[in-house]
Amino acid sequence: MTHRVFNFNAGPATLPLPVLEEIKAEFIDYQGSGMSIIESSHRSPEYSAVHQETIALFHELLGISDDYKVMFMGGGASTQFFTVPMNLLHGGKKADYIRTGTWAKKAIKEAELFGDIHVAGNSENDEGKFNYCPNQSELDLRDGTTYLHFTSNNTIAGTQYHTFPKPVAGSFLVADMSSDMLWRKFDATDFGIIYAGAQKNLGPSGVTVVIMRKDVLDLCADGIPTMASYKTHFAKDSLFNTPPVFPIYAIGKVLKWLKGLGGLQAMEQINREKAGLIYGAIEGNPDFYRSPIKEDSRSMMNIVWRCPTEDLEKQFIAEAKANGMSGLKGHRSVGGCRASVYNAHPMEGVKALADFMNDFAKNNG
Repeated sequence: MTHRVFNFNAGPATLPLPVLEEIKAEFIDYQGSGMSIIESSHRSPEYSAVHQETIALFHELLGISDDYKVMFMGGGASTQFFTVPMNLLHGGKKADYIRTGTWAKKAIKEAELFGDIHVAGNSENDEGKFNYCPNQSELDLRDGTTYLHFTSNNTIAGTQYHTFPKPVAGSFLVADMSSDMLWRKFDATDFGIIYAGAQKNLGPSGVTVVIMRKDVLDLCADGIPTMASYKTHFAKDSLFNTPPVFPIYAIGKVLKWLKGLGGLQAMEQINREKAGLIYGAIEGNPDFYRSPIKEDSRSMMNIVWRCPTEDLEKQFIAEAKANGMSGLKGHRSVGGCRASVYNAHPMEGVKALADFMNDFAKNNG
C-alpha cells in the first residue's frame, strides 16, 4: 500500500482508510454500471439510491425524526452564513448570535446585512483571542427573536460547546456544526437548522449538509434568489440542479463506516479517548506545554497548545512531520500547534502524537 502519514489537518481532513479503499475499488466501475459514480447522472437509479441512503443514515445516526429534512447544498458553511438570515430575517425580524471565534464573527457580519442582529454572548478577550464558550448564564438573550445562532466547535480557537445554549421561548437554535457534526449523539429538539461543511468531520469538500426542521420552512421568505432559497432545495429533495454527487457518495460511505463502529455512542467514546491522550500529554508536561483554553470548553476535535517559545513550536512541527505526522501547525491567526482529531483520525496516529509530545518535552525542556 502507498505510504500514508497521520493527517492532523483541520480540513480537508483525513477520511477513514476503509472508506478510501472502498471508493478506490468502485471508482472506475460503480456496481457494474460501467462508469464511475462521479460520471453518473444525478437522475440515475444508481445515484438516486446513494442519495436516499445517505439521507436515511443521517436520520438513523442522529436519531432525528421525519420532522426534519436533510438537504445537500453547495458553497460551504460560509454560504449558510447569509442563506440563513436571508431566508429567516425578512420583515424586520431579529436574531441573537454568540461570538466565539473567527467563523462566528463571519456569520454575524453576513447576518447584519439582513436583519436586527444582537451579539448575545462574546468570548473574545482584549488580545482578540477566544479561549472559551459562554455558558447560558452569560448570555444576554432578547425576547421575540426568530433564532439563536452559535458555532458548536471553533476549529481555529480550539473551543467547543459541551452543553448547548438554550433559546428563548418561541425561538429555536441555528448551529454551524462544520467541525464536529456526528462526533456524538445529541438531542435535536431545540434546533431549527443545523448546517455543516463536510470537509472536516463528514467527508470531502464540496457539499454542505443542512438539516432543517420542517416547520421552519414556513418562516422562510419568498422572492429571494432561487438557489439561496431553502424552499427550492426542500421541494426538490436537493435535486433542483446537479448536486455534488461524489462528495455525497463519499459521505454515505463514511456514515456506513460510523454505523459499523457502533454508531455515535461508540464514536463519542473513541473521540474522548483520543482527545484524552493529547490533553494528557499537555497536562503531563506542564512546564513545557500550555493549553490556552479553559478546561470546560476544550475541543475534542481541534486540540491547541503552545510550547515555551515559537522557535520550539517550529521545531516541534518540523520534527513531527519528519516522523509522519502532518498538519500540526496552528492557524496563522493564533499560532502555536493544533491537532485535528476528527472521527476518522485513527487511534494509532493519536497515540503516536502523544508519545512524540512526551519525548519532545523531555528532550527539549
